[in-house]
Amino acid sequence: MAKVLGLGGVSFTSPEPQRLRAWYARWLGLYAEGPGVEFHPDTMPEGGCAVLSVLSDDTRYLEPSTRGFMVRLVVDDLEAMLGRARAGGAQVMAETIDDEYGRCGWFVDPDGNKVELWQPDAA
Repeated sequence: MAKVLGLGGVSFTSPEPQRLRAWYARWLGLYAEGPGVEFHPDTMPEGGCAVLSVLSDDTRYLEPSTRGFMVRLVVDDLEAMLGRARAGGAQVMAETIDDEYGRCGWFVDPDGNKVELWQPDAA
């Protein structure tokens, strides 16, 4: 029987895709020759995984973005990556959380897309 093996990625629109890709390359180190960035399993830290979250229409979790999605990126140093996003002009959310899954923080990119940064807890 056919089955889903993992999350293949997230796509979203931008009025200036090349500019936004360049922002992600410069400030978060996500380089792509084409329209997307590829992640390979050997780059995922222990305890990391891809998660597809289906949220209720009335969720406030995506705020302050007005878009109906959020990108989640796995990182190895949450504070450093939030600092890089801030240096690039992103609106960094003040709150971060620490729980049994690791640490999370958020920012809104120059196009208004909310992005979650997740540093998994290897334990």
